[in-house]
Amino acid sequence: MSLPSPSLLAKIIIKPELALTLALTEWDLLIRQARRANVLTRLAAMFADLNILDSVPEQPRNHFQSAHVYAQRFTISLDREIQCIKQALQQLNVPVIFLKGTAYYLAGNLASKGRVFSDVDILVPEQAIEDVELALIKAGWMTSTFDVYDQKYYREWMHEIPPLRNLKRQSSIDVHHNILPRTCDFSPDANELLTNAINIPETDNWVLAPEDRILHSAAHLFYGGEFDQGFRDLTDLHLLLQEFSVEETFWTRLLQRAVALKQQTSLHYALRYTRLILQTPIPAYVISGTSIHLLGPIKQRWMDALFLRALQPDHVSCSDRWTGTARWLLFVRSHWLKMPWYLLLPHLYRKTKLRLTGESRH
Repeated sequence: MSLPSPSLLAKIIIKPELALTLALTEWDLLIRQARRANVLTRLAAMFADLNILDSVPEQPRNHFQSAHVYAQRFTISLDREIQCIKQALQQLNVPVIFLKGTAYYLAGNLASKGRVFSDVDILVPEQAIEDVELALIKAGWMTSTFDVYDQKYYREWMHEIPPLRNLKRQSSIDVHHNILPRTCDFSPDANELLTNAINIPETDNWVLAPEDRILHSAAHLFYGGEFDQGFRDLTDLHLLLQEFSVEETFWTRLLQRAVALKQQTSLHYALRYTRLILQTPIPAYVISGTSIHLLGPIKQRWMDALFLRALQPDHVSCSDRWTGTARWLLFVRSHWLKMPWYLLLPHLYRKTKLRLTGESRH
């Protein structure tokens, strides 16, 4: 089974200057791949930072300029949403830590440039979940998950409550008490995350520590089972690793935190596939330091066959006859890792039935 060739989008993410050598037909393909991967705005930000946006041919440049304007307006809406959330929770006196895309934005990470997303994620202590949910409901958020099974699924087994949507702004928020489900053997001690959180200087905003931001991103991607935006999430890891690795002790701290948070496997895959797909510079000793506990070369070849397909941009030009199968197998794998079999089998049966009737919820 041959592996897929690098996508045009991956080549341009690795070296954006190469875009200036593209023919118009290649620009068309690049834009279509980037839209499907939800990184058109990120690509526009890269071109703007390198001062090459004005050198892009007019037809594709219009797409990137539009994406750049959209990303700028998105940050205005995000600022407002952050303030609304903080205002809703300010009387609770509980730590509220922003996660994922919102955290990258607040921390000024490279991964925030041009990154757009659909909801805000926060982490709070589990014992404060009920108070946080009630405060958000009073401030105008409401769940759209009314099914009894779905409520049980989230509240008894998962690491978050059902998503909430603001009735006025139609914005969404995911309230987490951990980064992986309760039923997952690799779920970390949430107190480790809370204790290690850092304050953004001169603000009252809190985010995970740099190493924990990477490990959360890795856990989300390699245990999540959804890959429609897998390439975007892989570029998050690529940019975070590049940014943080300038610190001398970063790699040692990252390996130590992976052990403390039980994320050695997800970190191994994050390092391996950012390096293989996006050529992220990672020292060899770091790669070997995460692979000792894995099952060996046979399992690694199988995982390569799956992940090197699933993590391509979600576009027909980046797929082969095995891509759909690879994504389905990884979807099943994610549930197998996160739930014991006696919960998993009835759950998958129910999900399959709902998908066949067009009613899938999660």
